[in-house]
Amino acid sequence: MEIRSEMVANVWKVLVTEGAVVGPDDELAVLESMKMEIPVVSGTSGVVTRIAVAEGDAVSEGDLIAEVDPQ
Repeated sequence: MEIRSEMVANVWKVLVTEGAVVGPDDELAVLESMKMEIPVVSGTSGVVTRIAVAEGDAVSEGDLIAEVDPQ
């Protein structure tokens, strides 16, 4: 499952690493836009197979944040 950005923002914090086991509501990263913090959640249980961003990166709507292999 691909987790994508829903808005233009900066990646403020990456909270998981590749190989991490996550639940459906676990936060993967935190985006910052207009001084608001927006959590990016996994949406499914599984294993994080790819982190496509780093802290400080700028993302646009639809950019890939991470991939989670559903379990």
